[in-house]
Amino acid sequence: MDDVGGAAAGGGDSKQVLVEADGNTRTLILNRPNQLNVLSSAMIKGLLNCFTAFVKDDGVKLLIMKGSGRAFCAGGDVVAGVQSINNEGWKWGADFFRDQYFLNYIIARCIKPQVSLLTGIVMGGGAGVSLHGKFRVATNNTVFAMPETSLGLFPDVGASYFLARLPGFYGEYVALVGARLDGAEMLACGLATHFVPSNRMLLLEESLKKVDTSNSFVVCSTIDQFCQQPSLKQKSSLNRLEIINKCFSKRTVEEIISSLEEVASNSASKWVAQTIKYLKKASPTSLKITLRSIREGRTQTVGECLQREYRMVCHVVRGDFSRDIFEGCRAILVDKDKNPKWMPPRLEQVHDDAVEEYFSRVDDPEWEDLDLPVMYSNGRIMESKL
Repeated sequence: MDDVGGAAAGGGDSKQVLVEADGNTRTLILNRPNQLNVLSSAMIKGLLNCFTAFVKDDGVKLLIMKGSGRAFCAGGDVVAGVQSINNEGWKWGADFFRDQYFLNYIIARCIKPQVSLLTGIVMGGGAGVSLHGKFRVATNNTVFAMPETSLGLFPDVGASYFLARLPGFYGEYVALVGARLDGAEMLACGLATHFVPSNRMLLLEESLKKVDTSNSFVVCSTIDQFCQQPSLKQKSSLNRLEIINKCFSKRTVEEIISSLEEVASNSASKWVAQTIKYLKKASPTSLKITLRSIREGRTQTVGECLQREYRMVCHVVRGDFSRDIFEGCRAILVDKDKNPKWMPPRLEQVHDDAVEEYFSRVDDPEWEDLDLPVMYSNGRIMESKL
């Protein structure tokens, strides 16, 4: 077993990304179990090094990605990131997200099949290193969410690509509300490609390690041997797709909330009430740029989505128009008073011209657009700044 990615947070000798080699299969293990495998800068760099090496190595046919402990990956290390931005300046954040989005793109374009074993929590950055891969295996203890609007951020890591391709306007719902989905829901909406019971995941992993080909049909048939077709719970949001499509298809966030309130006035639905409550608690700025991002993502490639998201996130970490990410981190993750003071505090105070600014180039001589590599049809990187 090889170690990459530097020492774990808080010192210690254990490595943050482990690599197991079994024949022509490489298993990448996210290894910060005490932190729910949240992605550090060192982990992202380590994964980038692995993927660029594996793409070139003809002896590597199949990639498996999993997390150690009870989570796959609970996202990026927001607290450490915000502290680094405060201490070292916005450029640190820009570099962090540049590496992360570069990694997301390499995964999305990798010709060699990746099987992501989505055990436990899959959130934010964890979705970025898994959902762009060919095969995404959910299980009965999987919990997926993109909760960024409650933190003053927006669903990134290419979320405006994969959420925009969910049925109807389900992507807008998941993005704006930070909805939690279980494994059955992930399979039903297309975020997962397979569902395997947790007590069969180890057997699946062992079978995958014996696969000696990059042929996706062979990999798929191997996973199929362990699959089940789970039933949706009665309370699943996918059973409310008619309401979601009616409300979340509206042009603005204000109209979405108004439409939900109209539904609430005619029913005693706890789900509708909770949805409204979440939207009114989230960052108004985050909600508006998120809706615009998902809508634009419907007609863009994954590369175009990541390049646009990079502009957006650089404006966020610079605090050009709002410092909600810093306030959200304080209120939700540090002080945990769960009472963020958003600025501006109301949706109607987030004007269209302010939203527009998030999608523009950053006016700073030190800033550059995200430059994604040109890749050969076989997945090899032709041009790269790595």
